[in-house]
Amino acid sequence: MARKKSNSGFKGKKRTIAGSISALLIVFAVLAVAAMAPEHKEYAKEKVSAEMTLMQDLAKSVKTISFKKKFTAQDFTSVLVDDNNNKWFLTDKGIASFNGSKWQMHTKNKQIPVTGVKDFAFDASSDGKELWLASPEGATAVKLPITARSSITTYHTGNSELQSDTIRAVAVGSGSLRWFGTNRGVSAFINGKWLTYDYELFYPDVIFRDFPITAIATNRGGDSVYVATDGAGVGRMFRNEVDAISGASEYAIWGPIDMPSDNVHSICITPDGTKWFGTDLGIARHIGDETLAEWTVYDTNDGLVDNFVQCIASYPDGSVWFGTKGGISVFKDETWQSLTVDNGLVSNNIQCMTVDRSGVIWCGTDKGVIAIDKGEITNYKH
Repeated sequence: MARKKSNSGFKGKKRTIAGSISALLIVFAVLAVAAMAPEHKEYAKEKVSAEMTLMQDLAKSVKTISFKKKFTAQDFTSVLVDDNNNKWFLTDKGIASFNGSKWQMHTKNKQIPVTGVKDFAFDASSDGKELWLASPEGATAVKLPITARSSITTYHTGNSELQSDTIRAVAVGSGSLRWFGTNRGVSAFINGKWLTYDYELFYPDVIFRDFPITAIATNRGGDSVYVATDGAGVGRMFRNEVDAISGASEYAIWGPIDMPSDNVHSICITPDGTKWFGTDLGIARHIGDETLAEWTVYDTNDGLVDNFVQCIASYPDGSVWFGTKGGISVFKDETWQSLTVDNGLVSNNIQCMTVDRSGVIWCGTDKGVIAIDKGEITNYKH
């Protein structure tokens, strides 16, 4: 049964982060931030047509389409959808895209990093459309469409105020605000100006060296981010009134928060503001704006197909989809449904997931791509 926590209280579990942060400090931080931090409404994805609802039968039919020989990618680790409903993937062979009829590798521009790219984001602004890539070489902005002569700009410690060249996650905020998760902390810039750092009290850079950032997600206004880490729970940061990055109390199992694990690998904030965190030991759900209230944990005992949750997507009908190392689970109205290779999936290792503008679920795996459209599963593979 899912366990729910509606008020504060220590679980009695302690751990040392870099030998310097105590549970008592976190309690003081929670109280301080409650008094100082501005309110933030949570991020809501753009609504798709109201007619799109979760299918009653998750697997009505299954078909497999083979990639052409020239399309060499097999391992798909991140996915996004642009404003034209094109699907973009990070793969073992570089950036790939699918326009609904054709798969394409984008490898002609040699300035685009291929290996070590951890995350990417789509950005449409007055400067045009581009992809932001998080790589060991810095934060790279690639103008669309991608050609051999596309404009490429890479920000690194030599030409910017990034804290590190090793970028692990990227998110597009409000206006021209851009967020970057590095191996030394979170950097951001707006209108060509880099924000200063004002969160050392909450998050010394040693935390991010010892417990790497795995994902970041913005609130609805785009002026604050939730930062998932591998070992230190979830941090929260926001742009303050003097264009600096401030910190708020973190979500961690050793503090007054109900988290199944501090190894957090995915974040999703649904249109109603509910926050979902995927860990290696299940899911945490947080409802509302009170930091210490309304937490619920779900795991395989409740119906989740596997406890290692690598990605999460919100569907327009209110359901939430979870990609795990053991398949896909769908949660709606406090009930669970799941899909695995036994139902026709090309792989159980669901590494990334999103919903396109037509309501199709797209999943990247270690063996190809899965598309789920009103119960019809299509596997794209070699």
